[in-house]
Amino acid sequence: MRLIDIDEAEAMDLKEVQKLYRRYINSSQVSLMTSFGFGREQVDRAEGCYLHLKDGRRVTDLTGGVGVLNHGHNHPRILEARRRFAERGRMEVHKTFFSPYLAALSHNLAEVLPGDLDHSFFPNSGAEAIEGAVKCAYKYHRGRRNTVLRATSAFHGKLLGSGGLTAAQGHGFRFPTIPGIEDFVYDDLDSVRKAVAAHPGNVYALLIEPFSASTMGQCSEEFLQGLRALCDEEDIVLIYDEIYTGWGKTGSLFHFMRYEGVIPDILCTSKALGGGKSSISGFVVRNRLYRKAYDNLGDALLQTTSTTYYGFGEECATAIEAVNIAIEDDYPARARAIEAVLAPGLDRIAKAFPDEVADVRGSGALWGLFLQGGPSFVAPLMKLVPGGLAKDPGFQQKLLASAFLQAMYEDHGIYLYYTLNGEHPVVIGPPLVTPLDEVHRCLAAIEDVLSSGLGRLVRRFVAQKVSNLW
Repeated sequence: MRLIDIDEAEAMDLKEVQKLYRRYINSSQVSLMTSFGFGREQVDRAEGCYLHLKDGRRVTDLTGGVGVLNHGHNHPRILEARRRFAERGRMEVHKTFFSPYLAALSHNLAEVLPGDLDHSFFPNSGAEAIEGAVKCAYKYHRGRRNTVLRATSAFHGKLLGSGGLTAAQGHGFRFPTIPGIEDFVYDDLDSVRKAVAAHPGNVYALLIEPFSASTMGQCSEEFLQGLRALCDEEDIVLIYDEIYTGWGKTGSLFHFMRYEGVIPDILCTSKALGGGKSSISGFVVRNRLYRKAYDNLGDALLQTTSTTYYGFGEECATAIEAVNIAIEDDYPARARAIEAVLAPGLDRIAKAFPDEVADVRGSGALWGLFLQGGPSFVAPLMKLVPGGLAKDPGFQQKLLASAFLQAMYEDHGIYLYYTLNGEHPVVIGPPLVTPLDEVHRCLAAIEDVLSSGLGRLVRRFVAQKVSNLW
């Protein structure tokens, strides 16, 4: 037996890392990620919106960590909070001891959220928060209702329960999940009414993303107000999934908070809650609902003991600092400043390249660039594609996005990504600490890449992929 220590791990070159990935993690993941320039390089360190590679180059990371990095990489205040926790030898596990960190974090969320959203639970991942919220709604109705509604474009996670609540799964394989899941059309109140009417008195929860990070669509104020009124009439627990969009990303602290009278019964949050360093999520429950569901001696531990790492000390301490930074540094205003650059810039690009850009949609510091291209240059390439990928209905869109991403990274040192669900837009989602000159540089790079023509980019991408295979 030979174990690798931390120093040896950090000294590994890329070939050694990929070898271990292929043997112990997933060989196909290596093949997939090396399709891109960033899959063929190693990061030495990260700070703010920048990745410093081992070869000395600096890359601008405008992925926003897929929602995790509102604070950027290694925010100094976040690092200091974690250092202080470790140096003082604070306690992590507190199942039978009361945690000041858990108490303070719960208080802070109640302070910044509207209405009586004031009872919090803190598991590890967004998918766990979703499942905890749905479980709470089911318990609120004492198991007497059996239907949960989700939008046809929903993405809520990849566990068995949250995966079933995810409509846009992007693949043909279906796992077993919780029973009673029914659909409605996103941002269509008549569709919701029909779904509720089809299950009279039997809907216990309705789950919605006020802003969808998969499709870049957003619910109108009228829809959310109508949803709130309908759920009140039918005593349906209204759950908002703001796992991606929370903590300022779209220009308000949470997306729903830009509107009056649309407070949910349960709010799910994660990603940026951990400040880019902590694996923590939360769901926050309105007072009356929480008390009916769990506030009795028999059920008091039914939710909090559902996960070993619930409310871990250092995770909560990190989240306390992350929330304070978001409020003190006015992250919603930072997102609006980024939007003031991105929105007109992307609109100008869409008008300049009508054959390449089908649409741009977004809010705050989260925008999608929807590429398009006729089949004339893609069809011949399909002969080179393995059967499994060729059967993917979204393959052409993914191919366009992949070719575009490669050019942005290799030619301009800008790191973006595309969504694996919905229409697969290229996502521009800068950390909220990103200098505005980097946002301007990104727009100039997008124009330069599109000027090359998508056909040329795809041929370049495929040629490079084929050469890597040999």
